[in-house]
Formats: sequence, C-alpha cells, structure tokens
Amino acid sequence: MRPAGLITSLRAMAVAAAVLLVPAPAAVAAEPEPAPAAAATEVTISPVDLDGPAISTVKVTVKNAGPDRMRSLEVSFAGPVGWAVQPSVRSVDGTFAAGATAAAEFRIQVPEQRSGFTVRTFTATATYKGGDGAGSATGTRTQTSGTPLADLAAAYNNVGVTDESNTAPGNYDGDGNSFSAQKLADAGLTPGGRVQALGAELTWPDAAPGTKGNVSSAGQAISMSGQGSKLVFLGSGVTSGAVGNATVYYTDGTSSTGSFGFPNWSFDPADAHGATLVASSDGRNRPSGYGNAGIAYRIFAHSIPVDSAKQVEFVVLPSNGNIHVFDMALAP
Repeated sequence: MRPAGLITSLRAMAVAAAVLLVPAPAAVAAEPEPAPAAAATEVTISPVDLDGPAISTVKVTVKNAGPDRMRSLEVSFAGPVGWAVQPSVRSVDGTFAAGATAAAEFRIQVPEQRSGFTVRTFTATATYKGGDGAGSATGTRTQTSGTPLADLAAAYNNVGVTDESNTAPGNYDGDGNSFSAQKLADAGLTPGGRVQALGAELTWPDAAPGTKGNVSSAGQAISMSGQGSKLVFLGSGVTSGAVGNATVYYTDGTSSTGSFGFPNWSFDPADAHGATLVASSDGRNRPSGYGNAGIAYRIFAHSIPVDSAKQVEFVVLPSNGNIHVFDMALAP
C-alpha cells in the first residue's frame, strides 16, 4: 500500500496539471474608434445687394481646411439664370497653407426687384490641387426678398369642392369638374376636419363648397414653423404628370429639396408616384350637376424628407399646376 501522504501529494499534482491545461480566455480586442471625418474645403459667398437695377460686387472666400497646401486655385461664380457675371471664373495666384483663406471678387448685374416674394440662389465653385485632396468644392447662398404667404390658405387659388346643389363654381381639373362636398363627407372629409396621414396631423380646408380651398401649385412660398423628419402633403393630381420638387428653407439659411407626386384624382393606380391613398369619394360634380357615380375620385398623401435638427421657416411648392395641395404639415 502507498503511504497516505504520497497519495495526497499525487492528487495535488494531478489537480495542478489539470488547471494548467485549461486554456486562458482569449483577449477581447477593443473596438477601434472611428477615424474623425476629414475637414473639407469651405466656400462662402458674401451677401449680395438685391436692390437693383445695379451692379453688385460679390466676394467668394475659399478656406483650405485640408492638411496639404492648396495650389492652382480657380473660382467660378454664378447667380440666377439670366444674371450676367463678370468674370465668370477667376484664377487665384500662389499657394495656401492649411487653415489659410483666399478670396476672389466678381461683379454681378442685379435686375430690378420683382414684386412679391422671391428666392435668389447664388453658387460658387472652387477647383484646386492639394488641400483636402477632393479637387473641388461648392458653396451656395440663398437670399430672399419680400415675405412668404402667411399660410397655405393665403395661397388658395382653386375651387375644387362644390355642393351638389350648385356645381357651377367648380373647376378642379380645368374642365369645370370638382369633388362633391357630400361625397367627401361620406368619405370622412369635412371642412375643418382632422386627417391623419403618414404620421402627420393635417386639416381638411375649412372652406365653404364653391369657394377656393386648395392650391394649384405654382412655386408659392408658404410660411411654416416647426421641426420634423418629413413634410407631408395632402392632395391629388390632375393628369398623370402631377410630380415636382418642393424646397424647405430653414431659419439658419440652408435648404433641402425633395420630389413628390400625386396620382390623377381618378383612374391612375392609387400608389402612383409613391403616394398613399387617404380617401375615395364616389363620383364628381360636373358643370351640369353630379355624375360619374361608381367612379372613385380620390385624395392622397405624400412626403419629402426634412432635416429634423433644423427649424423650418418656409416652404416653396413645386412649379406644376397639376399638383393640387389641400394641406401640409410636419411629421416626427
């Protein structure tokens, strides 16, 4: 027999060996931190005097925000279509270290101001070697004159809904036809009523049948305030070509543009142009009275994206009269 002490010693050695054979857990590699975004060349445009007719001097400043020296710099400048600029391109001599700025001046012919509200956009583009390595950078400046309309109701220019007892005032489609107020009510659309669509709370126009209660879109500028991730439009189209761009302007002077469209108020597929059906009314009002029973005449919703971090100041509607807008609202 083995001595008890020897047996105990052997057992202890076996346990120690087993412990040594257990693999150590693998080290977890730390998540690499994302590399900071490279600084981009900055192009800024000085304010433009819009009190025409006059010749205004505009300065374009280019900042080298890249790590390398900038060279072979050329700057071009352009205003709205038809506005003459002299010269259209300037070469800037020398090289510019990181953080340095260079400037080029241009003269632009400013016409007499139009009445009403106008939006003017100016664009400058720098081409170069070195700097941030991108080879080119563009800056824009938007200036307005006049005041946008107070709200969408101030832009109403079309009679799209009539009473079945008096259809004569209607002219939604250019042929004297219109929605029936009675049939819209059957579909849940009544003056001043709430409409939920695409996450937005909209309002059906609080306009009496036979009066102007929607906007045939023609580039009208409409005041709007608030924040959201999208701007929702309530409306429908006339013809199958009711598509256009709307531009949202923010209080910081920037803007964003999105495209949307509505199907024709009848016959087009309900999801044409990516729209969402909101309501269908039966038939329509014609100059001679109610008719076309059994055919759906419809209202849709569509939206464009909005920068949710910014405060909206006003919206410019598309320049397409086939787009009819009954309301618009921001959605989270």
